Order: sequence, then structure tokens, then C-alpha cells
Amino acid sequence: MVLYTQAVHYPDSDGMPMSDNTKQFRLIVYIKEGLEWLLAADPNVFVAGDLLWYPIEGDNKTRIGPDVLVAFGRPKGDRGSYRQWEEGGIAPQVVFEVLSPGNRVAEITRKFAFYQRYGIEEYYVYDPDEGTLNGYLRRGENLEAVEMMGWVSPRLGVRFELSGEELQLWRPDGARFESYSEIAARAEQERERAERERERADRLAERLRQLGLDAE
Repeated sequence: MVLYTQAVHYPDSDGMPMSDNTKQFRLIVYIKEGLEWLLAADPNVFVAGDLLWYPIEGDNKTRIGPDVLVAFGRPKGDRGSYRQWEEGGIAPQVVFEVLSPGNRVAEITRKFAFYQRYGIEEYYVYDPDEGTLNGYLRRGENLEAVEMMGWVSPRLGVRFELSGEELQLWRPDGARFESYSEIAARAEQERERAERERERADRLAERLRQLGLDAE
């Protein structure tokens, strides 16, 4: 008698939105893109936002979608989900969650228990409405609270600060993580500066030609 085993389907979506509001979305993008920028030169660090993580092969019910995850030792590239058994058995080491008004205590507790059980080394939770940032670091089998969060991530080398109630992340080289709008504004300033320099050079060249001099 031949037995056929039905393949397990691992959905790439849990049907939940990435964020509940524009503030949460903006912060998730700020953290994820800042980490991508920071770790761009290392081909073996994978960064993702709102990606389902399945820690157990054959179990499509045990899963979670961190707002941002970082997996050291895993190559960059597109994925539909993070299936740990296909990733050399490596669990993401760092996870960020940005809370929204819809987050309930039961949900926050469930996520903490999941991350503690399945091997996260560093876990950071930012509540933009309350202006609070909490961090947890693995010690043995447990994630233990970081007492003072004006500190540097052991894995990332990133420094965390609250400016008023606004989260700011700083690179190891001392540069602050920038939002897309800040990067775009700086690029526009550079474009305008380059345009002014070009116009100045053109005026100078024209003046030299009027004087019968070679602009070169």
C-alpha cells in the first residue's frame, strides 16, 4: 500500500495589514530601510519588514510576522516568507515591533513568548503614542529587559535614542538614520547646489570669452 503525504502549504500572508496607521507604517519603513542602508555591504545579512517567519518545518500554524527582522548569516534576496529550515536553521537574531493603538496586552504577550521560545537574541518594542522604547536581550533561555535604553545594540552596533518621544537610531559611524523625506530633501539640496555651481561656471566661461580669453 502506497501512502501519499500532502505537501504543507506555508502562506506568504496572514491577511493582516502591515500597519494600522500612517505613523506606524512610517516608523517601520524608517527602521527597515535604515538597517538595509547600514548593512548593505554585507551580503550575508538579511533584513525584511512584515515577513512571516515559520520556525518549524511541517507546521504552518506556528508563525509570526515581525515588523522588522534581521538575520545574520543569511544571504540577501527576495523571499515569500522566512522558513527557518530553509535558512540553515538560523532564527532571526534581531526583531523590532512598532506598536499601534490596536495592539492588545494579550497580543504583545503572545509575541514576546514566541520570540523568547524561538531564539531571538535582541527584541525592541517602540510605542510611538506613549513615546516609550523597551529592549530585551537574550540571556540563556530568556529575554531579559534592558534597564536603560540609551544604549548600543550588540548585534547591530546601532545606538537608540528617544528625542522627546520620537525614536532615533544612530549608525556606528555616528550618522543618524534618515527618513526617505530627509534623504530626498538632502538630494534636492545637492542637486540645487550643483546647478548653482554649473551656472556660475557658465557665467565665468562667458565672461572670459568676452575678454577674448580661452575659458579652458
